[in-house]
Amino acid sequence: MADTSGAPPEAGLLDRARLLTAPGLDASVVRALERTTGRPAEHTPGSVPEGPVLYVGDTLPDALRDGRLVWFHSVYAGTDALLAAGPWPDGALLTRTVGRMGERIAQYVLGWMLAECQSVPEHTAQHARGVWHRLPSTLVAGDTAVVHGTGHIGSAVAALLRACSVRTVGVRRTPGGPLPGFDRVVAVGGAEEAEELAAARWVVSTLPLTGATEGFFGGRRFAAMRGASFVNVGRGASVDLDALEAALRDGTVRRAVLDVLPDEPPGPDDRVWRLPRTVVTSHSAGLTADEDVVTDFEACWDAVAQGRTPALAVDTGRGY
Repeated sequence: MADTSGAPPEAGLLDRARLLTAPGLDASVVRALERTTGRPAEHTPGSVPEGPVLYVGDTLPDALRDGRLVWFHSVYAGTDALLAAGPWPDGALLTRTVGRMGERIAQYVLGWMLAECQSVPEHTAQHARGVWHRLPSTLVAGDTAVVHGTGHIGSAVAALLRACSVRTVGVRRTPGGPLPGFDRVVAVGGAEEAEELAAARWVVSTLPLTGATEGFFGGRRFAAMRGASFVNVGRGASVDLDALEAALRDGTVRRAVLDVLPDEPPGPDDRVWRLPRTVVTSHSAGLTADEDVVTDFEACWDAVAQGRTPALAVDTGRGY
């Protein structure tokens, strides 16, 4: 059985590992990786040298699926596409880049919530028509936001919303105690989740894509909402678009903001452009910056050097 624990490679193996980097990495990032690891970086997209390999990039070359890979550090936070590309090499550590993504995504979510409260879409439409008409504004304070996913991203979203006096409810896979940033935490699939969905003004998805989350937001969850606005900053395939469209048309979902889609980019004839009261953005809520890659790799390197599993290690069996 493949090792999915995220255990760090043995020190001797890592000492001998050659550093390979994806061709697209910025030169400043490569130099920082060389300083951290104390070895030169190699770019060998066509062939891979013998011996153990440490690779930093976005996709895993097929040539590294033969057992030479000891550690792959992804420049992205999401690893579902990486893991879906083929069986993960046994025993190879997988870590990811998060950086300030939580902060960026949290501000994205809050920005769209404030836009709704300040009637920004309606004001924009009036401006286009040359119409002067006063529109109401409301406060975000006191309303409920249900955040699916209580990891790094979900917790950052909840913390920022809570600072604006939004009541925050986290939905997680397994029941547990209180979590930072959340006023309440409930287990997925239970009566408490349905109750909170009915009470929510906003429902935010930060879910990764796994076998358990594909099509997670379907007819049952959208039907449980009572006019909530839905914001997806997790993964596009976690949403059943047929169910979302039906919910938008019957009003159980007030409006939707979709930063991620099942198929990206959507073509000009894709139906997502025709969903009522919906805004589609270009998977840009939480772009990672070069400094994020460097900072997170350095943190992982320090942990591995001390024989610890990095906080950013991915359980390749679960997919996150």
